[in-house]
Amino acid sequence: MAGLAESGSNPDVDLLYDINGLAKNAPHWFDRGMEFVGEYGLLLAMVLLVLWCWWTVRRRGDENAAPSVAALVWAPLAAGVAVLVNVPIRGFVERPRPFVDHQGLDVLVGGKTDFSFVSDHATLTMAIGVGLFVANRRFGLVGIGIALLEGFCRVYMGVHYPTDVIGGFALGTAVALLLSPLAMALLTPVMKAVEHSPRAGWLIRARSVGRAGQEALIPGARVERPEEPDLAA
Repeated sequence: MAGLAESGSNPDVDLLYDINGLAKNAPHWFDRGMEFVGEYGLLLAMVLLVLWCWWTVRRRGDENAAPSVAALVWAPLAAGVAVLVNVPIRGFVERPRPFVDHQGLDVLVGGKTDFSFVSDHATLTMAIGVGLFVANRRFGLVGIGIALLEGFCRVYMGVHYPTDVIGGFALGTAVALLLSPLAMALLTPVMKAVEHSPRAGWLIRARSVGRAGQEALIPGARVERPEEPDLAA
């Protein structure tokens, strides 16, 4: 597998040079921005997207709130599982980083001494993006878009081959989708139990939304109560 990276006529290598070559012609400040975005920024954006989706789900507070939150919880868990699965894959393939075998690359971030296949960043972001898609298609499409941008950034930065990124996308998608039924079967009852908890129920539904489709008690709000029958009549 490491031999895939050795031939300069390999389309994988050609595409690496084409994408990374953009960094050589870009201003220094742009490369520094891409370094931050590709290393940290898009991961942070994905976390914020998950939190935004959770906030939207709990404020809507319909009968599907618990399963939706369970799917949201699965998204980062899927990313963690996918990265763990990648550990033996990296050890088995043992593909060096592109800059080890190829000269003339503009490497924007240093200290990368581990193996290249598959990309952890691509795996993480795509697993979360697909997990989000299971919970909410609109947010999921945004998440998948962020994952694609992350993959581009990793090649632009000179730390991964395009096939490293594609492999990460495939791994993250496979883990998020294939294990989703089992994850939902385990997480949904837990989220339903949290939903009915007096103290933690706000994590699933906003306090202003009742569990039976009626408004819950809001501090300071005036509540109309039905008149009690006059027992003396």
